[in-house]
Amino acid sequence: MPPVAENVRVAAIFTPGTQIKPVWFEWRCRKHAIIATSYFWKDSFGGVTRLHFAVSDGSNLFELMFDTYDQSWILMAVEEQ
Repeated sequence: MPPVAENVRVAAIFTPGTQIKPVWFEWRCRKHAIIATSYFWKDSFGGVTRLHFAVSDGSNLFELMFDTYDQSWILMAVEEQ
């Protein structure tokens, strides 16, 4: 997937416990409804935990990253069909 690394606005559901489920995000003035999450993983950068989500809007694949330190979302990569 080609890298993007752009801040995006994300609507997410914080379920009981520690799970986060992104529902939709806005990128380049377009709202993308998340239909499926195909993969989830964690990493750390400078002691900060980052949560990564491989998601699809039904036609494209995206990697979203949630930074737990500043609670920001970044669109890391896009695979457009």
